[in-house]
Amino acid sequence: MRETSGYLPMPQPRPSFIALARETLSDPRSGALRVLELGLPAGVLWQALLLVVALSVLLTSLGEYLVGSPVDPLFPLFAAHPLLTAAIQGGLLVLMVYAIHFIGRAVGGTGRFDEALVLTVWLQGIILCLQVVQTVFLIVLPPVAGLIGIFGTGLFFWLLSHFVAVLHGFPSVLRTFLGIVLSMIAIAFGLSLIMAILGITLGGALTDV
Repeated sequence: MRETSGYLPMPQPRPSFIALARETLSDPRSGALRVLELGLPAGVLWQALLLVVALSVLLTSLGEYLVGSPVDPLFPLFAAHPLLTAAIQGGLLVLMVYAIHFIGRAVGGTGRFDEALVLTVWLQGIILCLQVVQTVFLIVLPPVAGLIGIFGTGLFFWLLSHFVAVLHGFPSVLRTFLGIVLSMIAIAFGLSLIMAILGITLGGALTDV
């Protein structure tokens, strides 16, 4: 039995957003563990997810207007239906949370659903910050904005691989990354098949705009 000095330990203050983001970028495993230790309630996490989606849609729309001509061919559809854009992005994030939880558990992982939710929200928060930087460069130096977008894609998979490995106790980040890629391919194929069966095509929607 461990001896105590009679003094209650001082509660550790919660790290600031900037400090936690810096730690996550320099050491994703440590950052993920710190986020999990915060013990945020599910209600707060769902609200944070909705906030991240809303801000991301606004930044995407702002970026496209700054460029002048749409970079994304689907932008005319999304610009005309911002709520549809938010619903699609939010749905994909929710699907991502469930996929991280259930697929990870199916292959021997030990993570809980609320832990998958908090790490997904935190990951999207970091990517959102990078999106802010990209939007600024669209104004001051547009060519660099494209490079930031490429960097953001790599950063997303790098952080996601570490987060999932920490969440489910997987020893190999590389194998976790390969599992994520295969899962994404399978999910994309499944969604495409369902859309084809239901006769849903984005191309048809674009012609009606």
